[in-house]
Amino acid sequence: RLHRLTALEQDKLSEEYRQVCVLIRGFIDILESPERLLQVIREELDAIRNDYGDPRRTEIQHNQEDLNTLDCIPEEDVVIALSHGGYIKRQPAHAYRAQRRGGKGRSVLALKNEDVVEQLWVVNTHDTLLTFTSAGRVYWLKVYQIPESGSGARGKPIVNLLPLGENEKVQTVMPVRTYSENRFVFFSTAHGRVKKTPLAEFAFQLYKGKQAIGLTDNDALVSVGLTDGHNDIMLFASNGRAVRFSETQVRTMGRSAAGVRGIRLTESARVVSLLVVARMAQSSVADGDTDSEKDAVMDEKETYVLTVTERGYGKRTALSKYPRKGRAIQGVTSITCSERNGELMGAVLLDCAHEIMLISDHGTMVRTRAAEIREVGRIAQGVILIRLPHDERLVSVVQLDSEDEDAVTMSEIASPDATDKDAIG
Repeated sequence: RLHRLTALEQDKLSEEYRQVCVLIRGFIDILESPERLLQVIREELDAIRNDYGDPRRTEIQHNQEDLNTLDCIPEEDVVIALSHGGYIKRQPAHAYRAQRRGGKGRSVLALKNEDVVEQLWVVNTHDTLLTFTSAGRVYWLKVYQIPESGSGARGKPIVNLLPLGENEKVQTVMPVRTYSENRFVFFSTAHGRVKKTPLAEFAFQLYKGKQAIGLTDNDALVSVGLTDGHNDIMLFASNGRAVRFSETQVRTMGRSAAGVRGIRLTESARVVSLLVVARMAQSSVADGDTDSEKDAVMDEKETYVLTVTERGYGKRTALSKYPRKGRAIQGVTSITCSERNGELMGAVLLDCAHEIMLISDHGTMVRTRAAEIREVGRIAQGVILIRLPHDERLVSVVQLDSEDEDAVTMSEIASPDATDKDAIG
């Protein structure tokens, strides 16, 4: 009956009221007692841990003393470009996709009137640039401190990044990570002098820089290389001559020393490139030589020297074609410097898996695969690598790792065009 249903509902509401009152008294007790509040929090956290707990993935530290700026910088390969006017910029290396040999390239740096691109480096954002100047001094510049800019930007004046002196100009740069005790910095100058200094002497960094090499009148620093004390050194001159010798022929010297003669030059020639070669066996293996020596010879035959001239011509030549001799000699021919080719601009070490990046004094860049460049002997003139206007010259060549995308088939590489056949010297 209806009155019985009403009575039952009243009993239900009364019971619910009593339960709510009990909860209220319990909550008031928790709020009024800090000890009870902490106990409830612990019980609830234990329940959450038991139901949903898993091993911690993050590490909780009491301080961040071991965290520095470099830890927040992602590692990536970048292209650093420096103009004659002193503007420097960085761009990601992947911004330049590979092109076929003989391409027209793309712009790397916006230039003012009468300004030209002088140097180009491919480095990592975690590297430090040991910056050697025309005054024979060295400065330290972190790669990530160089502003990143687009292809149409000029970059930032390097004088705003380094405390250069009056009329002091950046000559060459060497990226380093650590200053090992068994490493050496090998110097070469335009007049053919060389010097070897322990890398550890450059570990202590000064904002105002340090003296790196003593230079005689009218001489200039051309390049530096990092060695292990047992490498071979190759020097290339603008007249197309090259010399290869063991670095053990050059004793270790201090930072202020001027060095010794590395190559004997003709009156108008100058050194344009320094290459550091891992020590290998002689190109001819005598009877009774070990298998390891024979393997070293095979490795040397698969390593190439790319020589490039100022007019955009170049060639690959097996490293084994360059004999190891003493220093302070005129050396052997590395490329024929004809009227068509112009003078030798530079040389790099590579294999068929590498790519190269060429840049002209007008800021034009081309990236191409080493496998597409014909392998010829030391006396040949080479093939065209980049087509340049009459008033344009190459100023830099850089070796790069190959990209898997854009790969070229072997049939394309093995079938050079008719222009290449005519260009062989």
